[in-house]
Amino acid sequence: MAWLMLIVAGLFEVGWAIGLKYTEGFTRLWPTVGTVLAMLLSVGLLGLAMKSLPVGTAYGVWVGVGAVGTVILGIILLGEPANAARLVSVALIIAGIVGLKLATPA
Repeated sequence: MAWLMLIVAGLFEVGWAIGLKYTEGFTRLWPTVGTVLAMLLSVGLLGLAMKSLPVGTAYGVWVGVGAVGTVILGIILLGEPANAARLVSVALIIAGIVGLKLATPA
């Protein structure tokens, strides 16, 4: 259950990272409300996952899921470049996430 909470926390991290773009510097009410809610849910679920997962693993996976998801949505939603170097870098982050999962005895 901790791993599921951690993945969902990472997805909420993607939500608030992308949401920041739509708040326009926190000047738009509803995107700001959604972004802050996603922040709270993300950190809250991360904290719950850390009750049974090592802090280094949990934080690393949370950041990795957030980074990968944010890059992918940046490409899809915001027209950011999808060049080979960026995609290889994302693949390396995914490899790191998988490595942390496989190396964690929880």
